[in-house]
Formats: sequence, structure tokens, C-alpha cells
Amino acid sequence: MIMVPTVTAIVVSYHTGPRLHECLYALKSDPSVAEVIIVDNGNPPEDEAWLDTFARNVDKVHIIRDGTNPGFGAAVNKGAAGALGELLLVINPDAVLRRGSLPIMYEAMKDRPQPVLVGGKIFDIHGQEERGGRRKTLTLMRAMGLGKWTLENDPPPEEAIEVGAVSGAFFMMDRKAFRGMGGFDEEYFLHVEDVDLCRRVIQQGGSVVYEPRAGVLHYGSTSDVPSETVLAHKADSLTRYFRKFASGPLEKALVAIISPFFLRLLKARA
Repeated sequence: MIMVPTVTAIVVSYHTGPRLHECLYALKSDPSVAEVIIVDNGNPPEDEAWLDTFARNVDKVHIIRDGTNPGFGAAVNKGAAGALGELLLVINPDAVLRRGSLPIMYEAMKDRPQPVLVGGKIFDIHGQEERGGRRKTLTLMRAMGLGKWTLENDPPPEEAIEVGAVSGAFFMMDRKAFRGMGGFDEEYFLHVEDVDLCRRVIQQGGSVVYEPRAGVLHYGSTSDVPSETVLAHKADSLTRYFRKFASGPLEKALVAIISPFFLRLLKARA
């Protein structure tokens, strides 16, 4: 049996709905999870009352709530700042952890030089792998559809493999390594902050790993945030990402020309 260091699960919630209950019950009952930190970025009063009751009744559950919504990445950083676990598990509030996943993820991590970020299979209610769980490094050409970025249609690997990026909806990382990198870039409000983190891990000589034997059931689309708002945040995040990682003046100029069209492109794909 694999002995897993202590794990703090970080769950960021914003008008998530009842699927949050399933997420938290799964984390509560998983023997590999020593601590659960819920960062409440905003929920209806009845949901906040439920969270408060849940936290009072479960010793390992803690809530961070200061009345603000700084975005996903900043909220994860808040949770990580007070985490006690040696490992951090970041998991979406509408995702249910598959039992036994964390020892497998730790096994994929433990013999690799830090920083290491390990993700797993994200599957829907039919058991089908969702888009984005394993990806190549995001480039401008791939964002424009001129080259494959996501890998969910490729034959699934039988064991852990290194990839360009995994999803921020479900990943594990050493707490000290995450903090040492500064955590998520808080200039992203929503979306692409996970791709940014993966790219920085690789730039620092670390590894981004996809472990297909670990996984979560992801319900998806449980938040009542308007889709137009989500797409606008994603377009802004793509612009920041490509400006940040542009390799030279020519690519910076290309980003400046193309970025105003990101929102239109995302709407067309949706």
C-alpha cells in the first residue's frame, strides 16, 4: 500500500449549487484527504448556511470567506496559504473524487524532480473523458485551431505520461513547490491560469503529468454564472497568456492583432 503524505484539498465555490455537496462528501470520506479548505467566493445564503453546518460537523473542513470574489486562481492561493497538508489537491466544486485516486497520483509524482503537477482523468456521467484533462502546451496557432491542443481523442495511455498541460479542475502538487512558484498568477480571473501554471512548471525544469488511473466525475455547468460572462473572462485570460509568453516582438505584434477576436472565436466554438 502506498503511504501518501498529508493532503489538503482546496475547493473554490461560487454559486455552485447542490453538486458541491457531493464533492465535499467524497473528500470528507476519502482516507487520503487530511484537510479540506473551502474558499467561498460567493454563494446564496442557504448554501452558505449549509457549508457552515458542514464545517462545524467535520473537523477537517475549514471555510475561507471574506465577502470578496478575487477569481479562481487567487482563491486557490488563499487556500494554499493556510494549508497544512504536504500536498495540495485542487478540485472543482462540481467534481467528485474517485476513491483511491490520490495514492496513484502521488506515485506518479514522487520520483520526479520538483516542481511536479499531476492531473488525472476527468470524465462525465457516461464515463467519457472530457476535453482538457490532457493537453499539449498552448500556442497561438493551436488557440486559433491551427493544430491539435487537447488530447482526449487520442488513445488513452495505460500509465502516467508527461504532457504540456492538465486541467485546473483536478490536480495535485507539492505545497512547498506550489508556494515557491508563487501559486497561480492572480491576474487571471477565470480560465487559463491552469495552463499558465503548467507552462511555468515545465519552464522551471519540472514535469506536468497525466495519470489516467486517477480521476473525478465532473458534472460541469453547475454554476449559475452567465455563459457570456465566462467567455469574456476566458478571452481576457487568453490575451494575458499570449502576451505573457510571447517569444519576441513579432509574436507580440501578432497577439495584439488577434486578441480582439478571441471572444468572437470562443462564441463560435460554443
